[in-house]
Amino acid sequence: SLCSDVLALPIFKQEESSLPPENENKILPFQYVLCAATSPAVKLHDETLTYLNQGQSYEIRMLDNRKIGELPEINGKLVKSIFRVVFHDRRLQYTEHQQLEGWRWNRPGDRILDIDIPMSVGIIDPRANPTQLNTVEFLWDPSKRTSVFIQVHCISTEFTMRKHGGEKGVPFRVQIDTFKENENGEYTEHLHSASCQIKVFKPKGADRKQKTDREKMEKRTPHEKEKYQPSYETTILTECSPWPEITYVNNAPSPGFNSSHSSFSIGEACVNGSPNHQPEPPPPIADNLLPTSTPQEAQQWLHRNRFSTFSRLFRNFSGADLLKLTREDVIQICGPADGIRLFNALKGRMVRPRLTIYVCQESQQLRDLQQKHEDTDAVTSTFFVYHAIYLEELTALELTEKLAQLFSISSQQISQIYKQGPTGIHVLISDEMIQNFQDESCFVLDTMKAETNDSYHIILK
Repeated sequence: SLCSDVLALPIFKQEESSLPPENENKILPFQYVLCAATSPAVKLHDETLTYLNQGQSYEIRMLDNRKIGELPEINGKLVKSIFRVVFHDRRLQYTEHQQLEGWRWNRPGDRILDIDIPMSVGIIDPRANPTQLNTVEFLWDPSKRTSVFIQVHCISTEFTMRKHGGEKGVPFRVQIDTFKENENGEYTEHLHSASCQIKVFKPKGADRKQKTDREKMEKRTPHEKEKYQPSYETTILTECSPWPEITYVNNAPSPGFNSSHSSFSIGEACVNGSPNHQPEPPPPIADNLLPTSTPQEAQQWLHRNRFSTFSRLFRNFSGADLLKLTREDVIQICGPADGIRLFNALKGRMVRPRLTIYVCQESQQLRDLQQKHEDTDAVTSTFFVYHAIYLEELTALELTEKLAQLFSISSQQISQIYKQGPTGIHVLISDEMIQNFQDESCFVLDTMKAETNDSYHIILK
């Protein structure tokens, strides 16, 4: 196969490598090979550049490169690799968080990096943290054949400053960091890191770019061509410094990480790190987080309100800490959709009804009807008790049902509802009329016996 032919090639030195020179000739414990051709338009001592199509699955072979007797402690053990797509340019690295947040806003629900699980071989427990769109991780056994197929969904031109079309896209890096277990069984001991430079194009764009680079090289003189590398069939990732942030490399089951072997759906929510098999009880109506809540109570509140995905991020937050977060803070941490939902839940927002009207009953008949459930309210000719009626659908039927509820009668007993118009006329209430009521209007209700027995007409005055 193409990949195995290239393994004998020297490993190219990365231009901005922060590794000491004595590392240049050492054999690295692992080698990662991206099965995509390098560009022919790269100068001799520069780092390779590989073009990928957006969303296409590309194989990366994970190879055990150890000399006999090297790192014996990982024999028969699994190691963990974390894949990232990061920015190559320093300028963009400094603003990476804002860049990725901007991308999340423009592409809600999308990920930057995915593993094509059905295509991959030998990967165990693949995971994608929903808050880290550019990162995936999995376990693998170095003694077994391991090939992971990745898909990159962001395009290089999505991060260029000027958006006129035809700009040069920004280069990214694919970086792989591999860890072994420590004595507690957590994958935190760094073994090896390597990366390569890529650019991502819209589908088929990478093939066109490779072709134009090849044509450009063919036009050069033999003397000029000597200054350029040949195009290699595959891309060997070169050793680099480990990625600085290793905040979630332990492999305990954690909320929001899925650990399904076949798909990337979010796994079962876990409480205190253990799978929670009981179905969640429905949250109580007013489940407001209190400033006095402990971090444990805050965690339970997050689970009850369907925020298990973020419980790990907020594991040390008390109720007071969570309630101090601004809307912007929450959106930055959780993304726009979940952020707004969490902010509203934290503030205990009641959804406002579309229309509120206040009604008060006047006639003796309704007063009699109502006696059974309103013994406590003193209804006298001088003091009228008003009740609030909240309408969502703004229909005559809804108003009928709400009035019937208020007076503890069935809606069939209300024959018609009228509004008293100018000169005392009775205007039949329609949906359109209700839609034109002013919010918080007050009405005095009067009733007339209807023609059929035991039912009433209600007049809003």
